[in-house]
Amino acid sequence: MQGRRKIHTSFHDLSPSEYMYFPKGTLDGGSPGKFSRTEIHHLLIAIGVLTLAFSFAFSGNSILFGFKNAQTLLFAIPIAFLGILTAFFVHELSHKFMAQKYGLWSEFRMYPRGLLLSLFFAVFTGFVFAAPGAVMFRGETRNFEMGRIAAAGPLANIVIAAITYPLYRFVFFETSFIGKILGFICLINALLGTFNLLPFGPLDGMKVIRWNGIAWAALFIIAIIMMILIFPIAPLF
Repeated sequence: MQGRRKIHTSFHDLSPSEYMYFPKGTLDGGSPGKFSRTEIHHLLIAIGVLTLAFSFAFSGNSILFGFKNAQTLLFAIPIAFLGILTAFFVHELSHKFMAQKYGLWSEFRMYPRGLLLSLFFAVFTGFVFAAPGAVMFRGETRNFEMGRIAAAGPLANIVIAAITYPLYRFVFFETSFIGKILGFICLINALLGTFNLLPFGPLDGMKVIRWNGIAWAALFIIAIIMMILIFPIAPLF
């Protein structure tokens, strides 16, 4: 059975007016690969803020615990940018393209308050509390469509982590510049994939479980394995 269709106004089962800004008028975003100007602006702002936040976190610089030096922060920025681009950006676009595949309006919307909190915590404490926003969609979906849309993001992260881990561990030296980039990309993808598969609240994991518990378990186990492999040897700046 394909299941009955359900009308959704938000990917996270929250009121869009409470969570993110939506433009007025006709929402034409169902064509695969289509982006609106508003969506591009939101993506660029979110990527920029996350890059700065993770640069503080992974370089060990913060107001409360002290600054190592400006060089470590500057060195971390391009690496953090590549990590965010391949993890956050790919994760959200995977949700978006899968939703568009099923003919749904789908666009990313940043969460301004979450971005400000992420930057504040990173600059002051060196830790990242990432709540940048999410892909939202509107339209009628069936249970399996919702599950596949939810699974697309973490699956993309797991694939990237699985590709970059052996390159980081066995091909490029862990202390090399390229090695650090690959290690960070692997780490942040493993973190993002594992976190989003947790079966709580509005995270992807709960929606995947509602669709297929076996698929969720397989994805979660692989994500945990990737975390166990990369976390002890993750690059430090």
